[in-house]
Amino acid sequence: MGSFLLILFLLAPLPALAVDPSERLADPKLEQRARDLSANLRCMVCQNQSIDDSNADLARDLRLLVRERIVSGDSDEQVINYVVSRYGEFVLLKPRLSAKTLILWGAPAFLLVIGLGVAIVYARGRSRPEPKRLSDEEEARLGKLLDE
Repeated sequence: MGSFLLILFLLAPLPALAVDPSERLADPKLEQRARDLSANLRCMVCQNQSIDDSNADLARDLRLLVRERIVSGDSDEQVINYVVSRYGEFVLLKPRLSAKTLILWGAPAFLLVIGLGVAIVYARGRSRPEPKRLSDEEEARLGKLLDE
């Protein structure tokens, strides 16, 4: 049982960080800032990975760019703004709250409310026609049939 658990542990997926030792900054605080920023930036090649996790050449270039900007004295916000100005909001794994993102996230709910409103108006608009009154002759005939 112990060897099974050991094999299972060894085969379990571990996070594979793609940062090369040559990319790392000498100052541990700056390196940690770079790692934190890189974890929030999307690899434009892989799209569902951060640049910290991706082995793509573009992700490596972005990691180096982030470190270069940090070393030059930029704040975290300045680094993010710089990368967004070059690659657009899509580069952020967690997009900022803005009018565009509100429209993007609110559109399905808005369309659902519109659809429900249309369905209610349609259901109410389909009024059932009043049943026609029987003529005196038809009523007499019906009475005869019921008496039989």
